[in-house]
Amino acid sequence: MSGFTSEDVKRLREQTGAGMMSCKEALVQCTGNFEKAVDYLRKKGLAAAEKKQGRIAAEGLVGSYIHNGKIGVMIEVNCETDFVAKSSDFQNFVKDMAMQVAATSPKFVKAEDMDEEFKRKEAEIYAAQLKNEGKPEHMIAKIVEGKIKKMAAEVCLIEQPFIKNTDVTVKDLINELTLKLGEKIQVRRFTKFVLGEGIEKRQENFANEIAKMTGQQ
Repeated sequence: MSGFTSEDVKRLREQTGAGMMSCKEALVQCTGNFEKAVDYLRKKGLAAAEKKQGRIAAEGLVGSYIHNGKIGVMIEVNCETDFVAKSSDFQNFVKDMAMQVAATSPKFVKAEDMDEEFKRKEAEIYAAQLKNEGKPEHMIAKIVEGKIKKMAAEVCLIEQPFIKNTDVTVKDLINELTLKLGEKIQVRRFTKFVLGEGIEKRQENFANEIAKMTGQQ
C-alpha cells in the first residue's frame, strides 16, 4: 500500500463509515492523501445516496420531543423497512430531528415545500426594508431573489445546520445515514406545539395588584 498504511485505512473507515475496500481505493486514488480521500469518499457516497432517494420509503417512526413541558414536537421520518426503523441509528436520528424542530422552528421540510404565497410575503417585506435602506430600485429585485434563496437555510428543516454540529446540514446527515443503513431516509412532516401559543393572555397590572394587597384600593 504505497503512500499509506493499514492505520490510515482504519482511521479513514472510522471517520467516514465506508467499507475497508472503499477506503483502500480512496487512498490509492488520492496517493495516500488522507483529506483528499475523505472528500473522494464523500463525493462518491453522495452520488450513491442520491440514487437511493428515488425509492419508496413507507416504513419508519413517528417520534416526539417535549422540552420543559412548554414545547412539544411530533415528527415522521421514513425508511424502507421495519428492520431499519428499529435500528438505534435510525431512532437516534428521529430523536435528533425532533429536537432540531424544537430548537429552530422550521416552517417547511425542504426548499421545494416553500409555497408561493409565503415567498411572496417575504419578498414584499425584504423589498420594503431595502427601499427604506435606500437601495437603488433596479437592484432590489435581484437582492430579494438572493435573500429568498438564502432563507431556505433558516426555514427549511433539511437545509438547516445541524444543532449538534453546525458544520454539517440536516441534508448531509440524511445522506450519511442513507449510506450507512443502505435505505432511503426522508423526513416527511412535523408539527410543533408551544404552550399558550395563539391564546390572548391576561395582562396583569402589577401596580393595581399591589395596591389591592396593601389595602390602598
